[in-house]
Order: sequence, then structure tokens, then C-alpha cells
Amino acid sequence: MSLSKHIFQPCRTPQQLWRHTISRRRIQRSQARQFSPSSAVAASSVTGAAEAEIQAAHKYCSSLLLKYDRPSYTLSTFIPRNAQTFYTALRALNVSLSTIPDTTSSHTIGLMRLQFWRDAVAKALSGSPPKEPIAILLASAMSDLHERTQGRARISKGWLNRMINAREQTLVNDPYTNIAALESYAENTYSTLLYLTLSALPMTSVTADHVASHIGKAAGIAAVLRGLPLVAFPAATHNRPDQAGTGTMPGATKQGAVMLPLDVMAQAGVKEEDVFRLGAEAPGLRDAVFTVATRASDHLITVQQMLSNLHAGQDVGHEFEHEGEEGHEYNLPDQFKDQQTKTPLDEVNQAFGVFMPAVATRLWLDRLESVDFDIFRPELLQSDWKLPWKAYLSFRRKTLS
Repeated sequence: MSLSKHIFQPCRTPQQLWRHTISRRRIQRSQARQFSPSSAVAASSVTGAAEAEIQAAHKYCSSLLLKYDRPSYTLSTFIPRNAQTFYTALRALNVSLSTIPDTTSSHTIGLMRLQFWRDAVAKALSGSPPKEPIAILLASAMSDLHERTQGRARISKGWLNRMINAREQTLVNDPYTNIAALESYAENTYSTLLYLTLSALPMTSVTADHVASHIGKAAGIAAVLRGLPLVAFPAATHNRPDQAGTGTMPGATKQGAVMLPLDVMAQAGVKEEDVFRLGAEAPGLRDAVFTVATRASDHLITVQQMLSNLHAGQDVGHEFEHEGEEGHEYNLPDQFKDQQTKTPLDEVNQAFGVFMPAVATRLWLDRLESVDFDIFRPELLQSDWKLPWKAYLSFRRKTLS
């Protein structure tokens, strides 16, 4: 399958890239009299993390996104400046988690890698991250958040662990029993990414979380669809696309699987063996892809209707199904009284940059429709050159249509 050459050029491994970046930073530091006060990443009180090390971690994470998750890299410019470091670290973590199935040779090793990240996140939250660039940058960003808010805002360890735990399913390619299970996976990964980013602004808003939930579900469903061909035929490509974005990382080949909800496959008459044998021409496959893509599109349509209601001075139109769950409590303490004076529309507009994945998801779904839901078309794995312009217009107009 042909993949975009400008995205998938041969490159150093992430470990080599990290060592190269650290080495170059140390050379630059020895040659310079002093650091510029306008450096991209501020000095941090994170235990054992020097400024040069944090800057190198930032460069590593940015390079990871540029190569393996181009949409997230492009959309980072719409994130408020004070939260960009956390956003970069969080999205880099998502890339690393999503590539574990392809960079491990067994289920047991995959579980060990997930446990490493649970431990790394816990240490990053305590300010003592391991010598790993993503963990270092996370710890630095969370230290900055603590200083900016005088300790009032925090990042939920439960949400970070939810992201990690949800990836266990991808280690063995267990099928989604129904489309509700697929939505649950998207909620626990892509929606949670948005919740965490909102927390870093900081923003505590039931309306903002509600919008983020629908956008994350749409993005997660689209990501699973996008990765379907390479999950089904890993031996043909020797790797699988990062479901967070557009890139691939080298790794072990695994038994293929058709990652569509079983109830949708049954309704459309899709048989896994037919997909392995016939690919895009498997009976019912396009109908099944259409059904799943429609669910993602429905979430984006719901978001647009919510925004229309808010602009009309109404409420969003329906209740947030996750209100009251962990991390979704909205009894703000006295320290956040300034936020209590904002309307729901004010809150959504303030956090609008966080919602830009809706634009990337809509563009991809439109491309899928343009090829008549042939999920095996190679252009569906390429970056969309229209994304920066579409995202700019959306951000300026405060609309996701």
C-alpha cells in the first residue's frame, strides 16, 4: 500500500532521536555563555531535570508528533500558549501508547510497557519523572500548571491511567462487541485527551467537557476506521498506523484483525475471512464502514447543534452523560469564582482551540465519503493539506461546521 513519502521517510528510532537531541543540547550548552531568557521551555523545579534536559524533551516530543501525528502537531498552534507544553507531552504519550502493539513481540511485554507508563505518570505527577523525555516534559508542564494556579488546578491521575488502561484492548486486537463498546474506547482515549488538555488551561466546565466528549468520540471512531486496513494486514506493511495520527513506527508483525464492531459486521453481513481474502471488495464492508463513520459524523453534528444553541442563548439541548463521574464534578471552589461568572458560551470560546480535532476529523470523514467508503484507499492515510486553513477559519469564526 502506498503511503505518503513526506510523512514516512526512514528516520532514527525514538531512542536514537532522544540521545541525539540530548547530545546536541549538551554541546550547545558548553559553547554558549548563557541561555536566552526567551527560551521555548521555562526552567522547572522538577526534581533532577535541568533546563537543557527539558528543552531536549520538548524537541523530542514535538519531533514525535511531526512524524507520527501530523494533525496534532498542526493543531498545537491553537492551544493557549501556557498549555502548549502539556499538550505536546500528552499527545506524545498518546503516540507512544498507540504504538506499543507494534513495537513489542508479545502480549506480556506489551503489558509491561503499559505498566511502565503507569509508573512513569505517577512519578511525573510527584515531580520525579524517570529519565524518559515524555515523562520529563509531562512533569515540567504539571509543575508549571501548579505554579500558574498556585496549586488550585491539577491533572487527573485517574484520567491518565484511563488512557493507558484502554490501550490494553489493542494489544491483542480484541473486537468491539458493539458500536457502544467502540464509543466507550473513544471516550476513554480521545475524549480523555481533550479533558486533560482542558484541565491544563485550566478550565473546569460541564459545557466544555460535554463538547469535548462528543468530539473525542468522533475522533476515536475515525481513528479506528483509519487504522483498519493496516490492522487487518500487518504483514503487508510491517507496521500499523498510529491511530492517534497519520504516521507509522517499525515493529513486529501480528495476526490481522478486522476492528469493526461485531454487531455492525453482522448486520452488514461482513465476514472477517472475506476481508482477508478480498480486501475492499469484501461483501458488506463498505456498508459497515458507512455505518460506523455515520456514528462519528453524528457526534460532530451534535456538537455543531450544541454550539448553535449556545449562540442562540439557549442551553446545549441535552444532558452530559458523564457528569458526576470521576473528574466531572463541577462544584467550583472559592478560588475559581472568576470562572463562575462566565457563561457556557464564554467557556467554550475560551477553550475553543482544544476542540480543533473536530476539524481534522470532519475533513477525514469527508474524504472517506468521497471515495465511497472504500477504507483501503491509500490516500486516506495521507495528511490533508487543507487542515491548517480549515482550522484557522474554524477557530476565527468559533464554529466547527
